[in-house]
Amino acid sequence: MFRFGDKIIESIEDFPAETFGFVYKTTHKSGKSYIGKKVLYFNRKVKLGKRELLALPITRGRRATTKQVVKESDWKDYYGSHSEIKNIIVEEGTDVFTREILHICFNKKQLTYYENKYLFSLGVIESDDYYNDNIEGRYFSKDLL
Repeated sequence: MFRFGDKIIESIEDFPAETFGFVYKTTHKSGKSYIGKKVLYFNRKVKLGKRELLALPITRGRRATTKQVVKESDWKDYYGSHSEIKNIIVEEGTDVFTREILHICFNKKQLTYYENKYLFSLGVIESDDYYNDNIEGRYFSKDLL
């Protein structure tokens, strides 16, 4: 369950149409937070089975051996990728966290832009109030000391 303003989002139907993903904030009961981004759908390549390969029309050139499958992501159960958050979930469970959506995005570039905007404007790598210790794998908190 995510909070978005005063609205509670529990299913994919609660998002506006054409939503690609969102920027979120996960906060521990201690007050320490994590800012991240999450897509709503995963695109995966799946290998075609024998029956599917035989059912393909005969064309010139190389035959397709895979197909694209779109699947809903794990956004409902996702709290963040930081190892400290994962350890806390194992030890204390998920009830010690609150999650909120900061921004809903409609394409990949927008998603990356708004995540970086929040990370830089909140100064997450300069503060001990956040679990984030790098931005884009490029800017690290250890380099600022």
